[in-house]
Amino acid sequence: MSVAQARRVALAAQGFLDKRHAAPTMRTFQRTLERTGVLQVDSVNVLQRAHFMPLYSRMGPYDVELLRRAAERRPRRIVEYWAHVQAYMPVELWPVMRHRMASYREKRGKWGTVDEKPGLEADLIAEVRDRGASTARSLDDGLPRSKDNWGWNWSETRRVLDYLFTAGELAIAGRNSQFEILYDLPERVIPPEILALPTPSVEEASRELIRRAARSHGVATGPDLRDYYRMPVAAAAAAVAELVEEGELLPVQVQGWTRPGYLHRDARLPRRVDARALLSPFDPVVWERRRTEELFDFRYRIEIYVPAPQRVHGYYVLPFLLRDRIVGRVDLKADRQFDAGAGRLVVKAAYAEPGAPADAAEELAAELRQLAGWLDLASITVEPRGDLAPALAALVGAGAALG
Repeated sequence: MSVAQARRVALAAQGFLDKRHAAPTMRTFQRTLERTGVLQVDSVNVLQRAHFMPLYSRMGPYDVELLRRAAERRPRRIVEYWAHVQAYMPVELWPVMRHRMASYREKRGKWGTVDEKPGLEADLIAEVRDRGASTARSLDDGLPRSKDNWGWNWSETRRVLDYLFTAGELAIAGRNSQFEILYDLPERVIPPEILALPTPSVEEASRELIRRAARSHGVATGPDLRDYYRMPVAAAAAAVAELVEEGELLPVQVQGWTRPGYLHRDARLPRRVDARALLSPFDPVVWERRRTEELFDFRYRIEIYVPAPQRVHGYYVLPFLLRDRIVGRVDLKADRQFDAGAGRLVVKAAYAEPGAPADAAEELAAELRQLAGWLDLASITVEPRGDLAPALAALVGAGAALG
């Protein structure tokens, strides 16, 4: 299989062949979630929250209430858990994750950093049971304090709540307007028919996660498949071998890849992909950097935590996917306080990739207009940084208002 074929298979698996609906519905949302499998959650809001962006990249402009309804109203379709990292996952994966929950319970958290405090844990669960869905801040404010106890404070409460969440003792019912987590009892979050499902064996759970990763990737290496749900090496390798033996995964050699590849038997092999999308830094297409380089010959690093003078491309840089190639990257910011709150989309920098097609700037300008409209921003400003910026500024104007 050539790299170009593998690239098209991967984009098809991620939903970039699906026809966009004029007004995306819950059915559109469900179809898109089936492609991505998970939606990574991140607190950075310089443009739009990370979990909203992959849906936009595939569905086009949509009402973000679709995601909130799926996450917070009955029948719940998705729930937050440590599935890739913090992410929304289909709610039916809750039983599949029970072994992971048991592992976190044994390790005392994701990184084994929470000291055992059974009194605090029991009190927090009791408070949540009595109050209903609660934030760490509200629980910390309401709990009794004692200088001769553990010296409870917000950070201690938050750490224990996070441990209880990863251990499956609490679940996330939603988030408030400040993006704070609302913790609740699992039985008040997870549908009863899902809670009642038996816990699969470790082997069954591993096969299910690798199966889902393979469907979302289309074609992938073993490490790619393992990373999708952040699985242990041995469990992932065993699951891959079993699915190969069963014929669900087909071994394949991709030109230029140094590692063996695996093609899901149901993967689509399109002759062309006509995508146009800005990809969040947390989009599944680009979150595994080696895979991104192997598929797109595109080296990508998030520079949020890099000191400003040392950044190469910018603070919040989105790759620009055009047809089946990543042809550029743009550093974007939603300035919602501009012009008495009308807001503007600021292009802090824009760069073309080597060999970018002649229509890259024109297509990017069109995509930026659509993005600004979706974000309810009234204008676009292109700052003069990057080799693609002059052409982009000429197309959208230095501070172009959107009609």
